[in-house]
Amino acid sequence: MIEELNRLDGAAPLPGEIPAGSGTAVWALDTTREVVGGHAVAGAAALLDAEERGRADRLLRPGDRRTYLASHLGLRVLLGGYLGVAPGEVRFVREDCPNCGGPHGRPAVAGGGVHFSLSHSGDLAYLAFAGVPVGVDVEGLPSAAAVADVLSALHPEERAEVAALPEDGRRTALARVWARKEACLKATGAGLAEGLVEPYVGSAPAPAPVPGWSLRDLPAPPGYAAALALRTL
Repeated sequence: MIEELNRLDGAAPLPGEIPAGSGTAVWALDTTREVVGGHAVAGAAALLDAEERGRADRLLRPGDRRTYLASHLGLRVLLGGYLGVAPGEVRFVREDCPNCGGPHGRPAVAGGGVHFSLSHSGDLAYLAFAGVPVGVDVEGLPSAAAVADVLSALHPEERAEVAALPEDGRRTALARVWARKEACLKATGAGLAEGLVEPYVGSAPAPAPVPGWSLRDLPAPPGYAAALALRTL
């Protein structure tokens, strides 16, 4: 599917050492798989914690619930491989929120050791792991109506860039912008609480520089855009 990325399939993965320094490892997962990393998705709930199971149970559409279970099973399998523990033994905590200081910031592993980020769209999930804060995002191409709805929320320069494109190019440009912004906001833990204006990431084929972060686009299959943000050392 994506040759430049690691692919998590039905076999138990061998993730190797935790990425050091500015290194990162990104894995792609087809969330329609019956088996992920050696574990059946049908039994994934047994490996999740109470919060994860609660979130899965609140998803009304079977496809959404399956995507959640498959991607979180994949996350636990890979984190367990990096940390040398069983998937069900991985313990999650929340960092302090950078906006208000509350305990609902970036998800993290209890005791530290590795930073991670998870994103899914459609039947595709990306999982990123690094020794420093990292954010990953994958987005399917939005509809023309979604472009019109979201455009006004972007940075003024991004709005102008996307609006100047032919209509058939706006969907690709917006997916690119959205993936880059989400990757940055996941990496910082800020989320969407302060909107989508900052940071400016640009809609051109190469992302604009973001101070303090290394931002780059990732390979993605047709119909998707993906990006990775890594804190610079």
